Amino acid sequence: MKKVQLNPVGWMSQLSQVEVARLQDAANSELFDMFRNCCLAVLNSGVDEDNFEALFAPFESFEIKLIRRERGVKIELVNPPEVAFVDGKLVRGVHEHLFAVLRDLLYMGNKYAFLHQTAPAECNEITDMVFDMLRHAKALEGNDGVNTIVCWGGHSINQTEYKYTKEVGYQLGLRDMNICTGCGPGAMKGPMKGATIGHAKQRHKAGRYIGISEPSIIAAEPPNAIVNELIIMPDIEKRLEAFVRLGHGIVVFPGGVGTAEELLYLLGILMNERNAQQPFPFILTGPAGSEEYFEAIDEFVGATLGAEAQSKYQIIVNDPEEVARTLCSELEKVKKFRGAMGDAFSFNWSLKIEHDFQQPFIPTHESMSGLKLHLDQNKSELAANLRKAFSGIVAGNVKAEGIAQIKKHGPFELTGDSTLMKKVDVLLESFVKQHRMKLPGSAYEPCYVVKDTN
Repeated sequence: MKKVQLNPVGWMSQLSQVEVARLQDAANSELFDMFRNCCLAVLNSGVDEDNFEALFAPFESFEIKLIRRERGVKIELVNPPEVAFVDGKLVRGVHEHLFAVLRDLLYMGNKYAFLHQTAPAECNEITDMVFDMLRHAKALEGNDGVNTIVCWGGHSINQTEYKYTKEVGYQLGLRDMNICTGCGPGAMKGPMKGATIGHAKQRHKAGRYIGISEPSIIAAEPPNAIVNELIIMPDIEKRLEAFVRLGHGIVVFPGGVGTAEELLYLLGILMNERNAQQPFPFILTGPAGSEEYFEAIDEFVGATLGAEAQSKYQIIVNDPEEVARTLCSELEKVKKFRGAMGDAFSFNWSLKIEHDFQQPFIPTHESMSGLKLHLDQNKSELAANLRKAFSGIVAGNVKAEGIAQIKKHGPFELTGDSTLMKKVDVLLESFVKQHRMKLPGSAYEPCYVVKDTN
């Protein structure tokens, strides 16, 4: 039996006795199982696997314990994965990530009652919570340079697309921009890897590679090794809000249904009339050969949300330098707008996010079949409902609770008017054909059925 004890690092290294006692109380709560699984995912950083069962199965004997000390708590690992060690020593980045998990899931999770109905429910309360979690993670420190670029894209992408994400990250790094992603592999790892080279060339020693995840997705997308600031939000909605309030611009690379979910989330927010004057750099980009992918996305957005939604983003193909230059130019507008509004540079308070985009959507067979999927509704509401539909498919593809429901009750059913359903079906089928639903080498069995009401 292998045991390893870890000293606290970062913010967790300075705790009061009351805080230590609360952490120990949390060790006996429902949150602790979630904490254990997230830590196991962190310890498997770099493993090429998006099936939580395959990832966790070899480590049934793994345990994690909290050991109280006068100045705080230590973490004890029992039978941890060997992949996290080099010559018997735990990789330093993994060590830091484990205490980030402790901070976000046990300390903050206990503070905000993640698993209970007393968790924040009102718009302002949820935004305050997102702010508080980012502040505790020290993500807001050094974020006032208006240079944090959020990169979205698929975890399952081909080598050409992956190399392109690195090139874009490199061009951003040369311009001293920091990278924020969902922290996993593929289009989340590439920009960070590229930016490290750009930062090194510019002797930029304070490069930030921020990874924002959530408990149900981290097992399918363990943090990549480049992430030097890991943040785990309680659910996908708060994760998405953290992205758009922390980031100063967004780049979207080719991806699957999860990327489509993120795209719809941001479009739904930007179409709110209260955000009409808000400059928000938003670029869709990929290598030569990705034209068809972006045409399909653009056509879907135009056919469902209309020309106004299409006007919120630019599509730039096979030109990393132009992506970086465009962002630099647009960020100046962001800086001027925040200054004129008296808003913070480090956290976008002025962005209006409606309640429907903040409330957690729990994908079940009932909630998925009950979604209002018809074109005859407000465009922002349609974006919110489509976002939920795609979020449910992500759950059915890679999240433990979603996979369990599919195994027990069969695929989710999406029902709506025939025109919309045909467009949804065509888009999803294109993701399947391009192997964007699961990592290459694994057969994909759809977790959904698309039906129309006619």
